[in-house]
Order: sequence, then C-alpha cells, then structure tokens
Amino acid sequence: MQCCADVLIYPVKLAMDYERDSIVTPDLNSLKTIIAQAHGRNRADAVIKNVTIFNLISGNMQSGDIAVCGDRIVGVGERYDGECEIDGSGLTAVPGFIDAHVHVESTMVTPFEFERCIMPHGVTAAVCDPHELANTSGTAAIDFFLESARRMCIDLFVQISSCVPATDLETSGASISAEDIKKYIDEPYSLGLAELMNVPGVLGCSDAVLEKIVPFYGRIDGHAPLLSGRELNAYLAAGVRNCHECSCLDEAYEKLSKGMHIFIREGSVARDLDHLMPLINLKNAQFLCFCSDDRNPLDISEAGHLDKMIARAIAGGADPLAVYRIACLSPAVHFGMKGRGLLAPGYKADIVLLSDFNRCEVAKVFKNGREVTAELFNLRSDPPSFAQFTNSMRRVPVTAADFSYRSNGEITPVIGIQEFSLITEHLELALPCVDGMKVACSDMDIAKVAVLERYGKNGNIGRAFVKGFGLKMGAIASSVGHDSHNLCVVGVSDEDMAVAVNALIASGGGFAVACNGGLTDIVPLPVGGIMSDMKFEDLTLALRRIHDSVKLTGCKLESPFLQLAFLPLPVIPFLRITDRGIVDVAEFRIING
Repeated sequence: MQCCADVLIYPVKLAMDYERDSIVTPDLNSLKTIIAQAHGRNRADAVIKNVTIFNLISGNMQSGDIAVCGDRIVGVGERYDGECEIDGSGLTAVPGFIDAHVHVESTMVTPFEFERCIMPHGVTAAVCDPHELANTSGTAAIDFFLESARRMCIDLFVQISSCVPATDLETSGASISAEDIKKYIDEPYSLGLAELMNVPGVLGCSDAVLEKIVPFYGRIDGHAPLLSGRELNAYLAAGVRNCHECSCLDEAYEKLSKGMHIFIREGSVARDLDHLMPLINLKNAQFLCFCSDDRNPLDISEAGHLDKMIARAIAGGADPLAVYRIACLSPAVHFGMKGRGLLAPGYKADIVLLSDFNRCEVAKVFKNGREVTAELFNLRSDPPSFAQFTNSMRRVPVTAADFSYRSNGEITPVIGIQEFSLITEHLELALPCVDGMKVACSDMDIAKVAVLERYGKNGNIGRAFVKGFGLKMGAIASSVGHDSHNLCVVGVSDEDMAVAVNALIASGGGFAVACNGGLTDIVPLPVGGIMSDMKFEDLTLALRRIHDSVKLTGCKLESPFLQLAFLPLPVIPFLRITDRGIVDVAEFRIING
C-alpha cells in the first residue's frame, strides 16, 4: 500500500470550475476520467482503504474503500487501487459537517483564521451572516466576506444581511437598504437572505423590509424567538424557512408543525441543545440542523464545535443516524447544497474519519479530496485586506459622571440575565439611592450597565441596571455589542466603568477589565472593533487570561463578555439596553428608567 506524506494534497487534475452550490458538470475528457476511475479500470487519484463507512441513507456500517477522483468521491464500498492510498483501518467515515448558521465575527477572528479553527473539528461547510461587521461598515463587510469565501478552503456561504441596523431603536455604524442588496441576488457564494430579525417590520408590512424580501422570497433565514400563532403564520408566509432561536420544546414543535426548519444552536451564550434534545429522532431529522451561531475560539478550543454537539446528542440517547443526518445531510438538502451531505459517488470528497463514532472523535478531515492540514492552508491565496475596517472608534473619552443614573421613581426596570440563554427577564426592583442617584448594589447582584454610541454620530449613552453578573467590584467593557456594536460596559463602580471604556476607545475596540481605578487587562479587537488580527491560538490564550482577570471582579459567568454583548440586542425578549435607552422588546419601544 502506498502511503503519502501529504495525503491528498495536490492540484485538482480535472478541468472543472467549482461553484459553492453545486458540482459543475465536467467536460468530456474529465467525465471519462471520472468513469474510468469509478469503474476501476484506472487507478483512483486517492483511496481511503479498509475504512468503516456510515451510510446516512440506510444507517448501515460497511467496510470497504472510498475512491476519490479530483475533488469528488467516485467509489464507495468496493475495493480500489489508488495513486495515493490511506489506511482507514479502525476508523469510521462520515460526511463533512455543515454549520447551518454562524456569525464568523463572533469567533473574533478573521475568516481565514475561522476556518483554521473549525475545520479540524470536521466542519467542511458553513452558512454565515456577516451582519456584525456589516453593522459597523455596511456592504463593504459583505464584499469582504464574499472575497474571503472565494479564497478559503472551507465552503463558506455568505448570506446577505437583511437587518442593518437590526431596528431603529439603536444607532448603527451603517445602513443597508433594499437597493444596496440588489447586486447580490444572483451571487454564487450566497444562498439567500440572512436572518430576518425585524419581525415587527414583517408583520407590519414595512415597505423597507418587504422590498428586501421580494427578490429572495423562499430563501430567507429566520430569527423569531417565541413567535407563535397567527404572527408565526404571517412570518412564514413572508418566505422565511428556518429559525435558530428556539429555546423550548413547545416553541420548536409549533414551528416544525408549520414547516419551519429548526436549527439547534449551541453557542457560547445561547445553549439550546439540552432543551431541544427530545426533537432529535429519525422522523424530525430532515427538518433539523445544527448551528453554532455565536461561539468564541476559547470555547471551540476547550469544548469543541459541531463534533461535540454530535457526541452530546448521542450520549443523551439520540439515534446516531438521526444525529449525523442533522449534522451533514439535512443542511445540505435544506439549503440546496448539491453534492454534499453523503458519502456517495459523484458527491464532493468532504470526508471526516472518526476514531470513535459515538463520541465523534475526529482523526482526519478531508475537504475536496485534500487532507485538512497546515500544508493545505498554506496553499490559499493571500486573504483580502481588512485595513478598511480598522480605526472605527470615534467616541470621545468619558468620565465617571457620564454613568450617573438620576432617580426617576421608586421602582426601576432591571434587566435580569440567565446564563446560557439570550432571553432576559423584565424585572421591576427598588434600588438604593445616593444623593438622588440610583446606584449599583453588589449585595443584590445589581450592576450598572451602559451602552455608548461609538460612531461619532450623536454621542448617545443609554443607562440601565442588570442583575446576574455577580460583580463585587470593578467593571468589564466590550466593543462587541450585537448588532450595532456600540460600546457596552457593566460595573459596580462608575470610575472603573470610565477606565474600561476609555481603554477600548484608545485601543480601537476589544474587551477590557478595570478595578480600583486602573486597567486590569485588555484584549484589542481592531478589525471593526469586533475581530482580532491575531492567530486564533494566540487569541485563545489572551481570552483565557482576561477571563481570569474578570474572575477577580467576582463575576462567575462562563462567557461574561458575550453575555454582555447580547444585552444591547433589541430583538430578543424581554428587556434590553441600547445607546437610546431601555428597550421593552415585547412592546418594541424605548421605556423610561
């Protein structure tokens, strides 16, 4: 048996252009080559020998070979000879995993680092919405992601951001209109319109919203937490086809019953797998997908990606056939990704070899017939420049006085956070006052929270109180604040809040911790104020360090910065804070504090 040191890393020999949503028809000579290798008359370009093949149609395990010609599978099960042969003994082959919905920006690294981070976990395709960077920089962000996708190893499908800004209840860095997105209607690296968060705009028949829907009707990603009844009917009738915001079974069952595909999410903050585990069976599998949505590199490094979702689902008692269909085949069918999701002749050679099937322990990953290694990533062309997205902080420095909160009645609306959930509580509490000012109270686990407009448009500061961070001292601040990404800070000291915010203004964005009037730690995120220019390994170390610094404040949240980042998102129930003030999401309006 021939063993290749650089397994399957070679230029594709076939004269085929490759598009993301299909396998392009080969020319006559290429087709003859494919057939000859599939028939065994000629050696295959590469063969994975003696591997156990998991069939996602029958659920059977079959011992045999997988033959590869160029970037596609040409033989499964039968014995083949190859120019390059790989011993698959003791390993189980499954198709590459597909992340059905992800914000690359939430990994806090650039797209080229994103794929280096997740592909070793078996992910060979991902559907992303670049609206985080788009909210800071407009259509330039979409263009940046599309150009990145053209140069990447992973199949990165770039959905066209539908809600920039998400609402009119905040100040965004940019705005994208229906006219702006017309040029993307037939974009081959896109599958449709990204998550349609403006549910009131849909239900109220806003022309500005519906004009975006019309050209993408039927290929629209959803975002509809807790939506039900006639409102859900109307939302689906608008052409929305999926939702990644289900957090409870009743909600998921109603949406499934009305033809909506459910994306089971396991992000760094929103963790829905355990709640939705009972959905996972063979009956429902074709209507379910897995997604990460917002997951940082520290969590990926320590807790994995879709591989660990698969393992946990199987450990929880789910049928492995249903689980692997959800991870591979279901998203391919849902999005019309032709030639993906199965290990079958004519399909793309996106193959994951597992050393442990039930635990989804990834041994090797192949993308387009090439092993995912450092050498493969070195074959990429240079990434597009992100220089245009730096220097995005246009906020003047602040003082402690900017965070004063004047008393306005005995009862104060307080945001109640729930760890590992994006849903917040709308609390009404009596807070202590000092000299006519309402103040934080660590004994009540009440901290002050503020959102500061950072684009130099109006200087807004929205102020509120939040319960659940566990802060005993200091402050933490972030320029990652979904989706407009204004500066967000939570603290029990106005002075420390000012120190943390000013550090981010000076650094161009990132995460910061302050205690006792000084800066404790900072992780710069200079790309749009939301992404690092570091390698993901270096960023992981920096995040681990700053999380240790956060613990000194008394905060015990596992992902404090991401928990903070979702407080300004006024499309998730029930109470939020933006630069314009406190938002009652149920009523979709600013309320008095």
